Amino acid sequence: MTQTDVVRVAQALFRDRFPGMDRMLPVFDTAGIRTRQSAMPLDWYLTPRSWPERTQAYLDIAVGMFARAAEAALDQAGLKGSDVDVVITVSSTGIATPSLEARAMARMGFRSDAARVPVFGLGCAGGATGLALAGRLAQASPGAVILVVVVELCTLSFRMEDLTKADIVATALFGDGSAACVVRCGGEAGFASIEAAGEHTWPGSLDVMGWRVGPTGLGVIFDRAIPPFARENLRPAMVGMLERQGLELEDVDRFICHPGGMKVIDALEGSLSLDQGSLDHEREVLADHGNMSAPTVLYVLDRARRQGLPNRSVVTALGPGFTLSTVTLRAAADAALRRPRPGDRAAARGTGSGRV
Repeated sequence: MTQTDVVRVAQALFRDRFPGMDRMLPVFDTAGIRTRQSAMPLDWYLTPRSWPERTQAYLDIAVGMFARAAEAALDQAGLKGSDVDVVITVSSTGIATPSLEARAMARMGFRSDAARVPVFGLGCAGGATGLALAGRLAQASPGAVILVVVVELCTLSFRMEDLTKADIVATALFGDGSAACVVRCGGEAGFASIEAAGEHTWPGSLDVMGWRVGPTGLGVIFDRAIPPFARENLRPAMVGMLERQGLELEDVDRFICHPGGMKVIDALEGSLSLDQGSLDHEREVLADHGNMSAPTVLYVLDRARRQGLPNRSVVTALGPGFTLSTVTLRAAADAALRRPRPGDRAAARGTGSGRV
């Protein structure tokens, strides 16, 4: 769906329901988004929906998204579902028990002894944290194939009742998407190695981002503006994490960031002393897909690896907690020889990787 279409529908729906809607409309223009994906046709969102209806839509759509992303990543890694030893499923926008990887087992051909690790509640940080978790599990089991699949259907939280400013901002920003990657310890395949990972959770920050639970489903919480928080607090947290890895900011050739929104991207560049416009892949992903929550940073990683990763990069994302999650990558020496061919879109739904 185009941002133009979203604005048109939002005006029609919210003008009589939300006082001051006209003053909120500029957020749609300044979001930096041209197009987004949605789980359901636009008309579906125009009717009030119950939590069971939203959950059924999540189950109907998310399993297919899981499978397509996983199949693409495994295909690029030259693997099949039966080769997978551990499946990590990251999703915070719907509830599925059994979880998505169990529902996709037959289609994917996963072995009956494959370990399942469903992860909920990480929000926008889920892509980076899922990759970090895969690295730790791979290191603990050399040779094991770890498949990470990240699926988010943010638009299913769209609601017309009990509107807040946060709901309007979410309507302007969020879309749906999935991504996947393969991680293995040992062997020579892959485009990068995981050097380290780290997290930082700020005390007293639970209200920055999260879900509120209502009668009709999950509703977004933005009780503090994220761009000024990131501008003020990100740098010292990043410096501390890199110091624990024996690194400094100057040792990082490229930050691969979750683009929460255009103002967040600007804040990240300012906090990390990057030249304005340095986070170009982030702006491109945001423009083409919106903020898909957890998968978004893996879309950015996918674009960066297609262009050719520099020697050292840091994947970073902010999410509920309020938490900064990072993964430090070292590009494979021969990554350029294995770079996907132009037009190869298998990783558009997920980042395929080996070592990572």
